[in-house]
Amino acid sequence: MIDAGIRMLNEGITIGTWGNVTIRDPETDYVYLSPSGMPYRTLREEDIVVLRLDGSRVEGERKPTIETEMHLSIYRARPACNAVVHTHPTYSTAFSCMGEDIPLLLDEAAQVLGDVVRTTKYALPGSQELAEECVKVLGERSMACLLKSHGAVCLGKDLEEAFGNSTVLEATAKVYSIIRSMGGRFDPISPENIAFMQEFVRTKYGQR
Repeated sequence: MIDAGIRMLNEGITIGTWGNVTIRDPETDYVYLSPSGMPYRTLREEDIVVLRLDGSRVEGERKPTIETEMHLSIYRARPACNAVVHTHPTYSTAFSCMGEDIPLLLDEAAQVLGDVVRTTKYALPGSQELAEECVKVLGERSMACLLKSHGAVCLGKDLEEAFGNSTVLEATAKVYSIIRSMGGRFDPISPENIAFMQEFVRTKYGQR
């Protein structure tokens, strides 16, 4: 958890104490959350907060991230997800400020992001409305969404996958921004090819 917070800073996808990271233990359903408003580089193990999916506390004395309900709502809605990373990447956030979605215009995005990366309606940080909006736009397939005028949320079966999806999302947003700045339009990948690539990654890509 602590390394993940430092990684967000090092990769330039958040600044200061912004953003948050959570992990769900699939055996216990305990959720480990970064604390609210504490610098990532100074965190210690005892600063991590552990909650049940219903929000009741298991361990830790700190106040958890303001986006606790958003993270818990995602885990309740997407049981195959065991990690959530909320970041503030520049290009992705720019599209969120415009209220625009990011299409799967790169092979990498088509392979891992699951579906169009949609932007929520605006809701205040930490609100129940934002948690509900986030779950709504993620749907059953998408591994990422944008929070209107706020940032990005990426899911994964583990932290490594969640961070990988965050990297692919920001790269896609950057390419999309360049296309738009050139006055061009992207040529969509067909639904059939997207489905093929997703199945290939799921069943054949990489080592056994």
